[in-house]
Amino acid sequence: MQNTVARREFLKTAGASVLGGAGLGVLGSRPANAASINTASESSGMPRLLVGCCAYSYREQLTHGEMTVEDFIQKAAELRVNAVDMTVYYLKSIDPEYLSHLRYLAYKMALPFSGAACNASMVQADPVGRADCLTQIKKWVDVTDRLGASHLRVFAGALPAGVTSQQAIDSVVEVMKAGCDYSAQKGVLLGLEDHSGVSQSADVCLEIMRRVNSPYAGINVDITHFVPTPTQDSYAQIAACIPYATMTHIRDRFDDKTPIDMDRVWRLFAQAGYKGYMSVEYDANWNNGEPATTGVPKLIAKTRELCRKYSSV
Repeated sequence: MQNTVARREFLKTAGASVLGGAGLGVLGSRPANAASINTASESSGMPRLLVGCCAYSYREQLTHGEMTVEDFIQKAAELRVNAVDMTVYYLKSIDPEYLSHLRYLAYKMALPFSGAACNASMVQADPVGRADCLTQIKKWVDVTDRLGASHLRVFAGALPAGVTSQQAIDSVVEVMKAGCDYSAQKGVLLGLEDHSGVSQSADVCLEIMRRVNSPYAGINVDITHFVPTPTQDSYAQIAACIPYATMTHIRDRFDDKTPIDMDRVWRLFAQAGYKGYMSVEYDANWNNGEPATTGVPKLIAKTRELCRKYSSV
């Protein structure tokens, strides 16, 4: 746990310098109870930007039975990615035998699982809903652990009718804090994605991180989803969240379909000293309907090129 905290403390410092140098603003101060430890070994290292692929990239094929999860693992190995993110919607079972089978297959392919992704939404209007969401998170933490992974993506969710934004944030903090207490026992980090809904703002994501205040809480930074504001464009919000990044989901267009300056994004991650996966999450709807069979290899190739340009590996 101390190494995790050390990395985070370094990244907060590095992230602030990136933002200041880019004229984008500076992150808030460190939490009052942040550990004061030596980060020299972290700060002297280069970024490690690794190529990943999300199972979601082949969602059409996986949903319609044209591809199995085993096929996806095989395809990822053929595409020479460093790891795969197992979107759990496509698992045919969560029986221990099946999960052990997938873990064994991935190992034989020398392809680690970078994490798993579930759709548990933590914004719930009542205590019963929050308790049910926590139960779901615990279930998927157990699945993630059985797969041999150390990261689970979770959602904040949409804003329900009659619920204020602050009440929604309070709900996320309550559920995520309890979820991290559980996931810590398994060595699994929870990554809050800046997905459509409550968490499409860096300010909201950072408030949640500060309040949850756990080394097992982080942000699953999807570079496409931040909604620009008068004071922070999408790039500024990406940069602000990098110090808490546990995983990165990559597309080459924002939600409004405008192209992303991928080189600029990689430069932000590299300057912040990020060590982790740049995990391709291809969607044909963002790319004029180009099927995954051709679109995924192209996006992986671009991701690999940028990782080689900006990373020590």
